[in-house]
Amino acid sequence: MIQFDIITIFPKIFDSYLNESIIKRALKKKLIQIKIHNLRDYTSNKHKTVDDRPYGGGPGMILLIGPIAKALLVVSRKQRNKKTKKQRIIMLTPAGKKFTQREAERLAKYDRIILLCGRYEGFDARVDKLVDEKISIGDYVLSGGELPAMVIAEAVARQLPGVVGHEHALNEETFSPPYVKASGGKQGLDYIEYPQYTRPEDFKGQKVPKVLLGGNHAEIRKWRQKNAKARK
Repeated sequence: MIQFDIITIFPKIFDSYLNESIIKRALKKKLIQIKIHNLRDYTSNKHKTVDDRPYGGGPGMILLIGPIAKALLVVSRKQRNKKTKKQRIIMLTPAGKKFTQREAERLAKYDRIILLCGRYEGFDARVDKLVDEKISIGDYVLSGGELPAMVIAEAVARQLPGVVGHEHALNEETFSPPYVKASGGKQGLDYIEYPQYTRPEDFKGQKVPKVLLGGNHAEIRKWRQKNAKARK
């Protein structure tokens, strides 16, 4: 089981996401835990201020290091038990390394992942020394780290046994070709899963390939391997 701790100034953003689909089932089965922490709870003033103007001038506001340092200190110690030995603190920022399927597999080996969500113009630079690594989900800018936190939580959770329904569901997903895994070779990030079809068999002249209808599993496997595509 992995515990995700998400630090944010907008905790309600996660409500609907955590109560739907795979994540909801994983939480119910206690395969994962997700705890949301409001950064404003770690401020030292009555106005719950978490940001201020940048030194040197410039547009926007910067997240204060004080509340973040306190939140990370408290959260990293809180509810830790003998089973949560391996912990990782991650800052979510466009300046981080790009998140990939390999990164999801790596992070799935931890017992606990703390995700720090940014907002406004970003973090006070001194926050860098409080985290283990910085991650970005892509080369673009979002309003905050909440969406990246959800992306990472699901991608990592899917690596755990029982989270995805079928026991072999992950074997043939995009980025994880089964024939590469079986050979012991390097899994290619350029692998894109073969085409999939369901009913009807004929939709306005577009027909399901005959090989998928015959029940010959050896031929189906060959067809799927042949039609798995490289990323363009």
